[in-house]
Amino acid sequence: MKLAPPLIALALLTTAAPGQGKPAASTEAAYPGEWRQWRGPSRMGAVAEAAWPERLTEENVTRQWRIELGPSYSGPVVSNNLVFTTSTEDKEKEVVTAVDRRSGRVVWSTSWEGAMKVPFFANRNGSWIRSTPAFDGESLFVAGMLDVLVSLDAQTGKQNWRVDFTERFGSNRESFGFVCSPLVDGEAVYVQTGAGVIKLDKATGETIWRSMDEDGGMMGGAFSSPIRAKLAGQEHLLVQSRSALCGLVPETGEVLWSKKVKTFRGMNILTPVPYGDTVFTSAYGGRGHLFGVESSDGAVSASEKWTTRAQAYMSTPVLIDGHAYVYLRSKRLCCVDLASGDVKWTSSSIADEYWSMVANGDRFLALTESGELCLLRANTEEFDLIDQIEVADSETWAHLAIDGDQILIRELDGLSAFTWR
Repeated sequence: MKLAPPLIALALLTTAAPGQGKPAASTEAAYPGEWRQWRGPSRMGAVAEAAWPERLTEENVTRQWRIELGPSYSGPVVSNNLVFTTSTEDKEKEVVTAVDRRSGRVVWSTSWEGAMKVPFFANRNGSWIRSTPAFDGESLFVAGMLDVLVSLDAQTGKQNWRVDFTERFGSNRESFGFVCSPLVDGEAVYVQTGAGVIKLDKATGETIWRSMDEDGGMMGGAFSSPIRAKLAGQEHLLVQSRSALCGLVPETGEVLWSKKVKTFRGMNILTPVPYGDTVFTSAYGGRGHLFGVESSDGAVSASEKWTTRAQAYMSTPVLIDGHAYVYLRSKRLCCVDLASGDVKWTSSSIADEYWSMVANGDRFLALTESGELCLLRANTEEFDLIDQIEVADSETWAHLAIDGDQILIRELDGLSAFTWR
């Protein structure tokens, strides 16, 4: 089922094939280069840029280029001049590719042996690489499916270091692969693997601490990705295991608190969403929850503020003016009041299982699994779709990225760049 108003097919205006040699110097202003990690600058699916254009149409959205790549669920990340993406090729190796943002020219590509087959429902669309890389301005941190983390020089693709967590800790590989997207913060990188939650020195790959130790396997590791937040005056590393939401001390890995989250077969997928001194999450087979964090006499604790039947699946919500816009397991969008837990409205059924969303001011973009890009207004009274266009020919399970006036779409078999003016 398509969303109304009617779908506009976006013409393929230009497609730049990978060229030879150095591209001509551009007189255009440099891109901001802020979309460096999973879900953007703050990992909250939000940008604080100049106001977006009022409409999203074939008149003001232009395809700059498109290149074909191997399949991937991994979202693109950027520097000022490059976009980085991953792929799985020939079901045998994982590939990292750097592409010039203006021309679509492949600048470098590197690969390693490392593909795997995931079990059950997760293999329905293929066992492709899943984690979104992180970029710190110099290095790119890439998680491979077989519980490896690789640091690459972002300008050349040369390997800085590589860690195999199964070798380092003697843990079993995660049956569903290394799904967590690395978090770079200061001089450290944080990951969740089959071995638990791990903090590494980003310069060397050496372990700083390991917490919530696990042994991998079918129920080990995480589908979620960590996020930093300050709650009740205490810095937190928020993580979700397959069955719990937890707050850790970033410096030491100490678990401050842990709250069980009901799930079906450990499908606890959302990135935790901090809001003030609270955290929102929801899991497949469970409910939506808001947990409040408090500090008393030096002890930090969490308690449930409310719960709702609104059940998310894979799509982490965006927050706008005290409301969460949540894409549900039932393939509907809903608006949840974070103060009360009340569901303000729920849309009619939509065909897609997955949306990735990015907010700016009172509006947000949503990229649907079927390749449609939607512009919506944050409206607490009703579902408010402004425009939609088609931006991909194949499925788009990777997270949408937007940086300046450039929108980057990683569809299953390619990468496209669009300008939105």
